[in-house]
Amino acid sequence: MADLSGLRLSVLDTAPVWRGSSAARSLRNSVDLARRAERLGYTRYWVAEHHNTPCLATSVPPVLIAQIASATTTIRVGSGGVLLPNHAPLAVAEQFGTLEAFHPGRVDLGIGRASGTDPAAAHLLRRGLPATEDDFPERLGELLGYLTPGEPPPDVRAVPQADTRTPVYLLGTSTSSARFAGSLGLPYAYAHQINPAGTVAALEAYRNAFEPSAWLDHPYTIVAPTVIVADSDERARWLARGFAAGQLLIRTEDRFTLFPTAEEAGRRSFAPEGERFISERLDPQIIGSPGTVRDRLTEFVKHSGADELMALTMVSDHEARVRSYELLAELVRS
Repeated sequence: MADLSGLRLSVLDTAPVWRGSSAARSLRNSVDLARRAERLGYTRYWVAEHHNTPCLATSVPPVLIAQIASATTTIRVGSGGVLLPNHAPLAVAEQFGTLEAFHPGRVDLGIGRASGTDPAAAHLLRRGLPATEDDFPERLGELLGYLTPGEPPPDVRAVPQADTRTPVYLLGTSTSSARFAGSLGLPYAYAHQINPAGTVAALEAYRNAFEPSAWLDHPYTIVAPTVIVADSDERARWLARGFAAGQLLIRTEDRFTLFPTAEEAGRRSFAPEGERFISERLDPQIIGSPGTVRDRLTEFVKHSGADELMALTMVSDHEARVRSYELLAELVRS
């Protein structure tokens, strides 16, 4: 069995918005969770990028990163990720250079190639930008040039530029993104919560393709599953149902709905295909009592070889969410 004692733990946050609450409350909860994750010894706290999605309040990662970094002192803070097709590379470099100036040595830049939204919103975000996922390699190369100290492009440089190289992580959900990250010599973060079936193959492809670079001299992998830990398997599954039911409702009833709370989702039953959808969303993730999660996590690390676990915990009750992160830290370090 794999040894969990050397596994780094981190937090992935999408600032979920639950029925009966608000985006403002979710963002304040994110700041509180970051403070508490820091006290628990978590390595980093990343926020995702989504647009035109009322149930997820992480539309402007740099602003939320600045707020979280100001409220904490030691935990690394970053994006998981900034979706580069939505932004000019120069603007991203300037934003993260500014963050690094205020919080030196604590800022990570995770980069993704998706849109994080629907086609209509993506069109508005990219107005004036000749940006598609197809030109992602070129745009990433431009961004890396701005972020390399002492090597600005000949006519344009990002101001402020960090004194040291801001760590850049490539995000993905496939073997192609994994090979691309490896070929560039960048650390790779895999979204297990999105595509759990591809985790092991993607990480293997990344390691096989890895070439040492000025950014990294050996492969480094982060895997981000949904993780929910509670006092019992039944309680953990009950807490997890709200998020999974919300994903179902977004697809079948109202794409602008907020996530139902655990209480609401627990009272509602769906047709067999709906219940199957919920199970398919939850079964591959790491959900259960401390003992169950320890066993599943041990097997997960053994088969994936992940260097770091970035836990996404989508729970409507804020204190239950914090408690899940507490229990996860305890079981990994016990």
